[in-house]
Amino acid sequence: MGNYMRLKGKTAIVTGAASGFGAGIARKFSNEGAQVMVADLNFDGAQKLADEIGGVAYLCNVAKPDSVKAMRDAGLTKFGHIDILVNNAGATHLPNEMEKVTEDDFEKVYGVNIKSVYLTAQVFVPHFKERRTGVILNVASTGGVSPRPRLTWYNASKGWMITATKGMAVELAPLGIRVNAINPVAGETPLLKSFMGEDTPEIRAKFLSTIPLGRFSTPEDMGNAACFLCSDEASMITGIAMEVDGGRCI
Repeated sequence: MGNYMRLKGKTAIVTGAASGFGAGIARKFSNEGAQVMVADLNFDGAQKLADEIGGVAYLCNVAKPDSVKAMRDAGLTKFGHIDILVNNAGATHLPNEMEKVTEDDFEKVYGVNIKSVYLTAQVFVPHFKERRTGVILNVASTGGVSPRPRLTWYNASKGWMITATKGMAVELAPLGIRVNAINPVAGETPLLKSFMGEDTPEIRAKFLSTIPLGRFSTPEDMGNAACFLCSDEASMITGIAMEVDGGRCI
């Protein structure tokens, strides 16, 4: 491919980008020529990555309307326009029987995994409509397609995200705006221990046994999939939820 950069001249905001999948996506986007805003509740982590990739860090709580609107305004001030929004910020409750998950944990999961998609749509969709172009990528989960037990409310939030992706896509397609999702399987990220409950060789082996390709997903895997879906190479693709899961959902 030589020096061809798939996102050259594009601007992107990635939420939850200080670590894990979000950091992998932000790094890949930057490597492919995009200007990236690294948005996260962990500002120190966001600043560290932004310094590394030549991006801009922004402190954002994606479950709060004012914070999301301020993030958009900061992005427009910095870049002039936004081409790509990646809703990657995610939260989970610890594995537990469904009726024992606390209301506080439930509210946290739904604030970060559901409300954030609604809030970002409120402020970014008008901008995309005005320009008649734009790409939104929602980072969902294989749990939204093929739920594991004891993560019921987390899985349900990701199922919501997948349906929202399809609804957004069909409504926004006539306006030149594409909306897709990726469904990662459990990955080597800070959330892995939360999904497993505890990180032991036995529990890892049990998780890995459900992934035909035999490994956890990585931030690089998500970066590669996200880059394709957000690039002009995917200009005919909208409304899909692409499994990036080593075959787990087969």
